[in-house]
Amino acid sequence: MDILKARRVQGRLYCMGQPQRIDLQACKEAGISRVINLRPISEWVGWDQAVVAAELQLQYLCIPVASSKDLDREHARELMQAIEGNEPVLIYCATGNRVGALLALAAAWEMGYPPGQALELGLAAGLTSLESAVSILLNL
Repeated sequence: MDILKARRVQGRLYCMGQPQRIDLQACKEAGISRVINLRPISEWVGWDQAVVAAELQLQYLCIPVASSKDLDREHARELMQAIEGNEPVLIYCATGNRVGALLALAAAWEMGYPPGQALELGLAAGLTSLESAVSILLNL
């Protein structure tokens, strides 16, 4: 999975910042069948990610997380539903920061992780500038 430029954070979960077309092709070749985009439509990247994913026969889902205001139980639950199953999954946003934030919250709220362990998972997934917001939401 090194060619993916993605971090394997847990079992079959891979996280990264914005992939390029070649990265989605590498996902397909590596056995990833689902990609989850946390970027809202307002963050246009110059190419239609959903169309490229469809061309590659990758399942594409978008769960828009524009800011810390979207770090809520509804989005965490939606992420958990999106990663259900046994196949490898790639979750991405612009830098990985929102991926780490939402994954940490989902781990605590939906999977029952202790808050400190959930935060560690988020940091491994790319959490950076949203760490203080996540810490507050996890009562740390």
